[in-house]
Amino acid sequence: MGGDTKESCPRYPDAYNELVNDPVEVIGGGLAGCECAYQLAERGVPVRLWEMRPRRTTPAHKTGDLAELVCSNSLRSDDPHHAAGLLKREMEALGSLIIAAARASAVPAGSALAVDRHRFASRITETLTSHPLIQIERREKTELPTGDAVIATGPLTSPDMSRALTELLGSEHLYFYDSIAPIVDSESLDESKLFAASRYDKGEGDDYLNAPFDREQYLAFHRAIVEAEVSPLHDFEQTLFFEGCLPIEELARRGVDTLRFGPMKPVGLRTPDGSRPHAVVQFRREDLARSQYNLVGFQSRMKWGEQKRVFRMIPGLENARFTRLGQVHRNTFLNSPIHLNRFYRLKTRPRIRIAGQITGVEGYLESAATGLAAGLYLSLERAGVSASALPVATALGALARHLTESNPARFQPANINYGLFPELGPELGPELDPEFKRRSKRHQRRQALAERARDALLAWCRDHRVEVVQPQPAKDGKVLTCAS
Repeated sequence: MGGDTKESCPRYPDAYNELVNDPVEVIGGGLAGCECAYQLAERGVPVRLWEMRPRRTTPAHKTGDLAELVCSNSLRSDDPHHAAGLLKREMEALGSLIIAAARASAVPAGSALAVDRHRFASRITETLTSHPLIQIERREKTELPTGDAVIATGPLTSPDMSRALTELLGSEHLYFYDSIAPIVDSESLDESKLFAASRYDKGEGDDYLNAPFDREQYLAFHRAIVEAEVSPLHDFEQTLFFEGCLPIEELARRGVDTLRFGPMKPVGLRTPDGSRPHAVVQFRREDLARSQYNLVGFQSRMKWGEQKRVFRMIPGLENARFTRLGQVHRNTFLNSPIHLNRFYRLKTRPRIRIAGQITGVEGYLESAATGLAAGLYLSLERAGVSASALPVATALGALARHLTESNPARFQPANINYGLFPELGPELGPELDPEFKRRSKRHQRRQALAERARDALLAWCRDHRVEVVQPQPAKDGKVLTCAS
């Protein structure tokens, strides 16, 4: 590990002098681990980052890159008043590596922030590999560290580390099953049967391709999904799927119109002749070259031969070549309300923090956010700052609130959403015009929540002398702020 001058630690140079020989162990090179390592190193704290790939891989990963995206390539909405958009802006204000890399490798996706996954992972790998305060260990860590550490091993935690955590915590992990959507080669699509459009005309017109269904086509497609053979789960494991990422066949079994009101909803889309189709499958770009498209919302555990047969029933996919087919994998997570406090510390071993999906957050964005928070808290501690927890009115604080204040008996993974935030006080009530439509009221509420979050985060940063990073321009050239 190089870098033995104060210039390597511009934010907390004194901490560098005292602690350069005492690195923090960050275990796991996914989004949470990478964000955590970067936050620590940028604030003058040396890091030893452990990543077992490519020596030992997982059922979902394909490369040895750090921060490899294994499911969707989307980090959800970039609308500044959407909860996910608000969380992005809070992370940007604190100098997030993940959001910066996502913006630098973004592909058009309407109002969402989607990335070219290979450029995204390569950029993060290069940044961390070249950082003077980060040493990367390309081997598996099988035992819990004795000093300061952040465990961010993700939902596919290795058996050895899983056993170590189970022995420490005295309880089995919770778990649920997650699924991966297929990717199709764009050259194999029959674009004469597709039309380019973003829902509600958000973004550029060609951000998405759409396959329209009439009623008869939809009913035949639904029947084929329901009747398709799926990969079996182990008999001794309960079948639990995260509601926000259900396999397409699980949704189809809930009713004939479930898909039409879910991933195949036609609302906000019109065919070139102005009509609204009965149902639609959307394809989102995987890369800037438009060489591949992701079937949006079509994660699946159908057997691969069945997937090819069924998905080729989609108009325009009759001769599709799939570069990746859907699959299912088990995601491990802790019962965090029992084991964690709001600083992401383990209650039974305070020098160990947990970050990422293993905490019980769901999604790339949320995983990276917990890594940012864990790294920020630990860097403040190393600098001798007695920190208070991030306010629950912020998106970062609301995530920690979910992890620590939920009912342990019913704890389940969650994406960031405004239901995790404290309710607004009377400051909003008088401003709500009773004549406004519900949609307008919803927009006002979101705007008020975002503004409250911005003010709370800025006040917390001032109190803790944490630098607020100037936001970068958005894709439309406008400056993005917490309440833009």
